[in-house]
Amino acid sequence: MSGKVLLALLVIAAIIASMSIFTVDERERAINLQLGEVVRADYEPGLHFKIPLVQDIIKFDKRIQNLDSDPELYLTLEKKNVKVDSFVKWRILDVVRYYTSTGGSPGRASNRLSAVIQKSLKDEFGKRTIQQVVSGERQEIMDKLRLSARNQADELGIEIIDVRIKRIDLPEQVSASVYARMSAEREQVAKKFRSEGEERSKKIRAEADREREVIIAEAQRDAQKVKGAGDGRATEIYANAYSEDEEFYSLYRSLGAYRNTFNSPSDVLLVEPNTQFFKYFKGAEVKE
Repeated sequence: MSGKVLLALLVIAAIIASMSIFTVDERERAINLQLGEVVRADYEPGLHFKIPLVQDIIKFDKRIQNLDSDPELYLTLEKKNVKVDSFVKWRILDVVRYYTSTGGSPGRASNRLSAVIQKSLKDEFGKRTIQQVVSGERQEIMDKLRLSARNQADELGIEIIDVRIKRIDLPEQVSASVYARMSAEREQVAKKFRSEGEERSKKIRAEADREREVIIAEAQRDAQKVKGAGDGRATEIYANAYSEDEEFYSLYRSLGAYRNTFNSPSDVLLVEPNTQFFKYFKGAEVKE
């Protein structure tokens, strides 16, 4: 009987020991509740002890969480609706405050955090026009959202890592008119650019044509000068050659004329045989 009692005591001791030991993972944060009150929340990763049946350990994920809400409609400064799709990156900063404000429920924490983000989005979009939120000031909106949400989320023991707007859409009834106006504005800008480009093109072509005319005129002038100098030099050479031996020069020119005239066997030339052209065929007169 004593052996059974000892065995029972050992089993009870093992159960109590197992209930007294717990571990905290490096990805977790833990709080120790004693009769519903938090008595400790600074546990490091590793093995720890507690008082069984009196103290309870609640663990929370300390990694970065993602809250991806459904798209919501917000009013802009012109009282036009825009559909905004956003998400939030967050993590537990103060585990005691997180537990006391949300009861340790991730669903309750997400709902309260969503309410904070939606209020911030409503405030920021209500200060801006559709054109500002769609095209120009998204980064500024996200920066202000991040700052505003951090201040409010701190009351929940939550740290906001980042707030991002994934997409901003216009309702279908608004999209058509906005896109039509934007298209008309872009078309007007395009026409202005085309008109300015065409005007600039005409100026460039006119300048190019003027420069072309100047270059051609100068080239023709220089060519006439060179040609005139060449003709003058040729005339001088011809005159000098003629004065050296007039008869030989006459013969040389006649031979060149015969060569050019009778270049082809099929050529036919009808002239008087007594013309001056054939004087060297009849025999040249010898000067005394």
